[in-house]
Amino acid sequence: MHPWTDHNVLVTGATGLLGGWLVKRLLAEGAAVTCVVRDHVPLAPLLSERWAQPATLVRGDVTDQALLERVLGEGEIQTVFHLAAQAVVGVANRNPVSTFDSNVRGTWALLEACRRSPAVRAITVASSDKAYGDHGGAAYTEDMPLLALAPYDVSKACADMLARSYAETFDLPVGITRCGNFYGGGDLNWSRLVPGTLRSLIRGARPVIRSDGSPVRDYLYVEDAVDAYLALATRLAEDPSIHGRAYNFSHEHPVRVLDIVELTLAVMDSDLEPMVLNESSGGLPFQALDTTRARTELNWSPQIDLAEGMSRTAEWYQRHLASGPGAP
Repeated sequence: MHPWTDHNVLVTGATGLLGGWLVKRLLAEGAAVTCVVRDHVPLAPLLSERWAQPATLVRGDVTDQALLERVLGEGEIQTVFHLAAQAVVGVANRNPVSTFDSNVRGTWALLEACRRSPAVRAITVASSDKAYGDHGGAAYTEDMPLLALAPYDVSKACADMLARSYAETFDLPVGITRCGNFYGGGDLNWSRLVPGTLRSLIRGARPVIRSDGSPVRDYLYVEDAVDAYLALATRLAEDPSIHGRAYNFSHEHPVRVLDIVELTLAVMDSDLEPMVLNESSGGLPFQALDTTRARTELNWSPQIDLAEGMSRTAEWYQRHLASGPGAP
């Protein structure tokens, strides 16, 4: 049997890009999965492709600590993946309070519920590379301080510090992930570069680049991210010495925004010219992650390069957006 067979798992944020793929993998490997879902998102693969059909879905909010304690207790949950967050940077800038509520209060409610649930053996909390802030263009390593300033970035830095606080103070088996930009089929946040570009191309419209195209970012294909989360959760349950430890995950091949769009155009065999608006400002010109710790301590490495990942992503959107629900 696979190590996850009959293992009781809770996933928050399961209707998101990573959450959906994580639930799909866990169920395929025999886990008993419970998802706390706040909103019904019919186009999310978790629901539209029935990935969650064998899972238990609980309607509720991660800020509801009593609900979380009930779910953890009644489900005899052993492993928790906390992915739920308000994850759109623009929304955070316009409405920081809802972002802080979901990302900060939601994290402490989840951690406190886990502290009161003795069956829990591993908790993986999603931070972000954005929590690092400005380090002068150096690739981020886990020992760098968190210098976040913008609302979304600060909310992830707070969640990160809360997780480390609970590990240190209460010996909670928590690990933290700091990842680059995820991409893959099923991302419904159209303001993000990859899904927004693909949707435009499928509609025959020119893709839009809000910046000048020069910012450099790390990208990580969603199934490589799933591997990373599973590797960390497995190690957390086995090795108390890594409790409270943070791990960077990325492909370690940072690329310009313009390069991502050009790759997408090539994959889609499109000759449409992108519209470069040069309106977005305030973001850092360079963000990249050093993943040495994850490679050496977790024996993790990404398996899907950017070209292959983008090809898989484009195929998903062509299948689902061109002819499925919500088609243009």
